[in-house]
Amino acid sequence: TAGMTNREDAEMQVSELDLLSSMFPCEEEFCVTDQLALAELKHWAENESAEVPSSKVQFVLNVKAELPNASVVEFSMACALPFKYPTVLPEITVRSSSLSRSQQIQLNSDLKTYLEQSCRGEPCVLSAREWVKYHGAAYIDRELPPPSGADPDSRQPGSATFTRLWIYSHHIYNKQKRKNILDWSKELSLSGFCMPGKPGVVCVEGLQSSCEEFWARVRRLTWKRILIRHREDFPLEGGGQAEVQSQRKFSTLEEKCFDAHGARGSHMDLGQLYRFLEEKGCSDIFQMYFGVEGH
Repeated sequence: TAGMTNREDAEMQVSELDLLSSMFPCEEEFCVTDQLALAELKHWAENESAEVPSSKVQFVLNVKAELPNASVVEFSMACALPFKYPTVLPEITVRSSSLSRSQQIQLNSDLKTYLEQSCRGEPCVLSAREWVKYHGAAYIDRELPPPSGADPDSRQPGSATFTRLWIYSHHIYNKQKRKNILDWSKELSLSGFCMPGKPGVVCVEGLQSSCEEFWARVRRLTWKRILIRHREDFPLEGGGQAEVQSQRKFSTLEEKCFDAHGARGSHMDLGQLYRFLEEKGCSDIFQMYFGVEGH
């Protein structure tokens, strides 16, 4: 049968649904459309001898997002959790009366790509909701003609957002990877810094589409462990060069080695990193990376 066979998957589904209902207690925000399926799922997760659920849990998440002109648009996410979720991805369809058919198809396709790249094997309904909240609005005004004299690229999704990614790697030693990081950031007009060693820290900032392209390239390389520790997004009015420059905290992307010592010259002086971040107005990031206050 196509029924659920893994109790661990069931338990993860139950805990994620419990989390959603505690975060979004109002039915307008989160509504389980099939209460029987939910009851069966909970019963199966808690009882060895229970019947395997006969249907998958379905629910709706409603998300409000703000457009650049400050008006609010609502997206409805119809979700179903396959029996093997989170081993497989959830089934999610996003709709909004503000989206044309082609915009809706594009948004759903991009959301699926994001989940495939970032969330496979992990509970990801909340990540999907966050993605829709921050990216959904970009699909609505996407088909408007550009203002006269505007750069034709300014219509691209993501070009109206300035993004800063804080990337953490278990270590960065490899010279070729370090060269890639410097070359790609230059090619994509990104600024920031790369701190090689153990751990490795990379910060890139610039247009959202360029940051996402950079991350897509970097994560394809072979790493022991690499992840986006923190992401900052700032909506732009027009996305022109001067406006992008005004958001930057770094002028170019350069490699920063803080007083390397240790067997491979690998362990960085984190106190120096903290002072560098403090100078750039980013000291709060230090705690996200290392879980300790800097000094």
